[in-house]
Amino acid sequence: MARDFTIRDILTFSILLFQGCLQTAAPPADEVFEPAPVGSVALKYAEKTPNEYQLLDIAVNVFDVELHANESEQFGDWIFSEIRKNETHYLPYVLKETLLRSNQWGAVRVLPDNDPSVDLQVKAKVKASNGKRILVHIEVVDSTGRVWLDQEYLDLASEDDFSDRVRITPGQPFVPEEFVEPFQDIYNAISNSLVKFRSALTEQELVDLKRVSEMIYARDLAPESFDDNLFQDSSNLLTVVSLPAEDDPMLKRIEEMQIRHHLFIDTVDEYYRSLYEQMQPSYAVWRKYSFDQINEDTKAAKQQYDFQNYGQSGSYRTLTQRYDRYRWSKIFELEYREISAGFNNEVGPAILELNKSVHGLSGTMEEQYIQWKRILRQLFSLEAEIPN
Repeated sequence: MARDFTIRDILTFSILLFQGCLQTAAPPADEVFEPAPVGSVALKYAEKTPNEYQLLDIAVNVFDVELHANESEQFGDWIFSEIRKNETHYLPYVLKETLLRSNQWGAVRVLPDNDPSVDLQVKAKVKASNGKRILVHIEVVDSTGRVWLDQEYLDLASEDDFSDRVRITPGQPFVPEEFVEPFQDIYNAISNSLVKFRSALTEQELVDLKRVSEMIYARDLAPESFDDNLFQDSSNLLTVVSLPAEDDPMLKRIEEMQIRHHLFIDTVDEYYRSLYEQMQPSYAVWRKYSFDQINEDTKAAKQQYDFQNYGQSGSYRTLTQRYDRYRWSKIFELEYREISAGFNNEVGPAILELNKSVHGLSGTMEEQYIQWKRILRQLFSLEAEIPN
């Protein structure tokens, strides 16, 4: 027998439908096999400066980024892609600062591309990043071709990771010295992993590694002179088969060129430092708003109704509160979009400053870096032709 639908039936169905729309979405397929979060990680600090052969020079390349369609749709294609693009310059400097703070390494620089003069190359792809979580894939390879790291690291932020100092007001300006990176644990974990791998290598292996680095740089400048000094074994690892004499004039020129090269890449690293400092306040605010937005969405999705007491007067109040929460979440989302756009507008001039000419070069920092290496090779060839 067909029944007539009452107002209560219609309201109950509406609430069920509304609740279903607000349920937490199933995790994307690419998040199912994510690594466990790193948790709380203390940085392994060297109280005593390590031996010379342990002080490897490191280049942290500008990070790559992996964009996801669902994230782009949530935040807006332009805003989201710009934020992810900008943070690829910011995050590597955080890792560089962590490596230096550990007192475990030699020179550590942020560079736009692989550099032939360093011992370790660090590459990273940001697979997910917002105020709540960060997932990065780290690959670290030394100059011999030996892989030190090739894994993913995940870190989750909590309310305690965000200081009240992130909330910038006219009476409370941003103070860099008081800022604590909310995802510092992930950088500590990466640094500790590198220290652990290095500790498994013998002194001779580390000495050989540095020699390979020297010959790779020499070969990069003068392949016709130094190509035979290196040999690639069956494991695709490079080894030095012969070293030039210490008083070799060609080697002397190589060392002089390397000094010039290091001055240049120190300048490049300084530009990334300047960019990092300019980005830090607005990026810190954006991540805090992102954290709050995600928490707000999670609370809205998990809130449940008490259907047994729906007929009581409190049920209508619950529905009203639910609607108010939904309305305020939309207002918050609009604010979040404005904050995100504001972050990109703040960072834009800093990116332009980074790409200004260095030592007479032009183009983006990546293009200037390529130009410099080409000029250095040409300069070396010209000087080699000049008789002593």
